[in-house]
Amino acid sequence: MKSFGTYVRKQRERLRAGDPEYSLRKVAARIGVAPSFLSNVERGQESPPSEPKIHALASVLGEDPDVLLALAGKISTDLQQAICHRPQVFARLIRELKDLPDHAVEQVEQAARQVREGQW
Repeated sequence: MKSFGTYVRKQRERLRAGDPEYSLRKVAARIGVAPSFLSNVERGQESPPSEPKIHALASVLGEDPDVLLALAGKISTDLQQAICHRPQVFARLIRELKDLPDHAVEQVEQAARQVREGQW
């Protein structure tokens, strides 16, 4: 799995190739951090930023914030609250899903959505 900084840098530079608004300085300004901090994060010399900054970065880069949070070794606050509300259920569920192929997990996700929408 890629590190948070490597992934962010690759995505930012991919976007910068077509738009100068994705320069390190401009992205740092848009998420409210110093350019030197973002540079250090991208090079793995600094820990990933806080959850709100990761959400801002995801928005700027057009990325899924949960993916960036996972790469940073973090879980969003709303997921933490859900897990804390029913820790045994979520622990069992995650352990059951962790080794399944993606298509099987997607089927479970679809079933959960149908239950939530009252289509069961």
